[in-house]
Amino acid sequence: MSSNKWTLNTDAMQEEFFADTALIGIASSLPGYQFCWTLNKQLDTNFVREPEMDVCLQSGKNKQHYFPIYVYCLPTNGLKYFLYKLKSDKEALLPEVKQLDYLWMVQSNSPEDDAQEIVTHLRDLPEVQLAQVLAADRLKNLNHLIV
Repeated sequence: MSSNKWTLNTDAMQEEFFADTALIGIASSLPGYQFCWTLNKQLDTNFVREPEMDVCLQSGKNKQHYFPIYVYCLPTNGLKYFLYKLKSDKEALLPEVKQLDYLWMVQSNSPEDDAQEIVTHLRDLPEVQLAQVLAADRLKNLNHLIV
């Protein structure tokens, strides 16, 4: 019997998933549903929770943490927004950015420009303490975002 071990190479998958995207880190103390309601009302979006897309991370032997994902798509121009809740109980989806509460992934033809515009609008909201564009290559656990 052979004892070969197979390793899943996620580099190509990660590269494809994050092609044409930009990431925005957000600090806001609002719970996810209320934060999305605020965004939908103030920024004319329509974020909807997609429970089947939630990210589940195992911590310890039997403890699972679920991180909700909210999605908004504009099919006419291919624009997609994914909003990740980065905290569940005391666990962080991306430990390298513990100070952030949400991550907004912009997927479009001009993601950097779109992200800068979104950041400008987010900074005008009193419910948002911080909004900044993040460099994806600085995030060590980027694979946690792949849905």
